[in-house]
Amino acid sequence: MKLLITLCLTLLPLQIMSAYESAFEKTPVGTVEIKTLPAARLLAAHSESNYFQENNGLFRPLFRYIQDNDIAMTTPVEAEIDPGTMYFYLGADYTDRVLSDTERVQVTNLPERTVLSIGVRGSYNAKNFDEAKAQLLRWLAQQDEWVAAAPARAIYWNGPFTLGLLKRAEVHIPVAVAE
Repeated sequence: MKLLITLCLTLLPLQIMSAYESAFEKTPVGTVEIKTLPAARLLAAHSESNYFQENNGLFRPLFRYIQDNDIAMTTPVEAEIDPGTMYFYLGADYTDRVLSDTERVQVTNLPERTVLSIGVRGSYNAKNFDEAKAQLLRWLAQQDEWVAAAPARAIYWNGPFTLGLLKRAEVHIPVAVAE
């Protein structure tokens, strides 16, 4: 019985997260691929320090904003690392809705972009991000068709209550065709 309860409590966050609207398809774990992300409208919270030093300081203002404005949660959450910025994607129902910036949250638009992506599993921490980023940089160094166009970003698919070993993430490096 304990095992059943533990499994239910562990898998419930996965079930809940799968019900959210996704901004794009996940890259499978262990796969490196070039993919095009659609143009998107996002909410952003910024920090002066590194993303991994913020200790959820970026999540709370974004979460409050979506609660205050009755906005549905979407996946994934995207993060710039240094300095730290966390982005929440807005779903299709909110693309034309008038939303105002606040002191902590800005409404922003990203154009369609091409990224080099790797799917990973594990906790959302600097070590796992750095390892995945290093794999992408090695891949870029071994070919001559693509070049990095911007710093790497973290893409997080699961909520904070999902066990680390079950969490899915990606690391993206925006790329451009080499000249």
